[in-house]
Amino acid sequence: MKKLAAALLAALLLAVPARAASAAPTVDAGAAVLMEKETGTVLCEQNAHDKLEPASVTKVMTLLLVMEAIDSGSLSTDDVVTVSAYAASMGGSQVYLKEGEQMSVHDLLKAVTVASGNDASVALAEHLAGSEEAFVERMNQRAAELGMADTCFVNCTGLPAAGHLTSAYDIALMSRELILNHPAIREYTTIWMDTLRNGQFQLANTNKLIRFYEGATGLKTGSTDSAGYCLSATAERDGMELIAVILKSPTKDTRTAAATSLLNYGFSNYTLMDVYPSQALPPVDVLLGESDTVQPILSTSSRILVEKSMVNQVTTQVSLCENVEAPVEAGQKLGEMAVYQGEELVQTIPIVADQAVERLNFPGIFARLLRTLFMAQS
Repeated sequence: MKKLAAALLAALLLAVPARAASAAPTVDAGAAVLMEKETGTVLCEQNAHDKLEPASVTKVMTLLLVMEAIDSGSLSTDDVVTVSAYAASMGGSQVYLKEGEQMSVHDLLKAVTVASGNDASVALAEHLAGSEEAFVERMNQRAAELGMADTCFVNCTGLPAAGHLTSAYDIALMSRELILNHPAIREYTTIWMDTLRNGQFQLANTNKLIRFYEGATGLKTGSTDSAGYCLSATAERDGMELIAVILKSPTKDTRTAAATSLLNYGFSNYTLMDVYPSQALPPVDVLLGESDTVQPILSTSSRILVEKSMVNQVTTQVSLCENVEAPVEAGQKLGEMAVYQGEELVQTIPIVADQAVERLNFPGIFARLLRTLFMAQS
């Protein structure tokens, strides 16, 4: 009887259809985007390409250029920056830098990420490019390289300026570039409270999610009367990091609630999973090679983004050449692995040679022929 009951229960569970992803939330904002970091997939959007003022979320690009300089070795967090009169004159959010004051790049990064210091942003920009104008040229050039077609930067701070516009989608693009390729920025964007000037100046993060949202990793807030309340919020759970961009929200609290709603939706409905061939890839025969075979491998990471309800419907299909003629280059394509979610093809990953195989020369061919004849006779 127990076995019969168990069998009936299993049949009922199998008959229940998988729960589909819930509907994407609509948030109280002029525009919004939710993007997954690793794949760059947009999970939901709302007026994603409307050109709006970003306020201090502009500083994501400022931080990106600074981190690129640090990671390339042309700038160090220990470098000391001397503050100009122009940088010290910045209004809005600031850490009250004085003309001639010296501060390390490390402390200026804290001032930008935690307190959204406009004066600190300009000081870094001038140190890197000589002037804010020259730095803004770099910002727009980098934006173009990232495909930020909706963006025009006029300054490095986000202070109101005619024509200083971007979109929720573009902010997601530059935020992704920053957190994907420069993870050390987390050292600064996850600070809740800190100090400058040997403990004499208190810092408190303007991004309240850092304290109150599980897995929050950053990134940047912004607000002006004309831009409204803006935010690029990042958070990571179970190895998946999401970017929620909010523009032109009416209040600070609605901005936070909107980002929270998007992040909750993403974490509840999506996951990253590793996909592999259903069985080990066999060696591929090499014709006229110094080695008889070469081992095929996947060319890239095989992590894909899927709806949680579809995890059990992910399958792979491998197509592999029977043989290849030498010379074979390392990384040479030998086939591909198709990844399906249900009936839908979601990704194709090349399968390549794991190492090079040189072509046999004439003496080598002759020696191999002799060995073959000898083995045949024996």
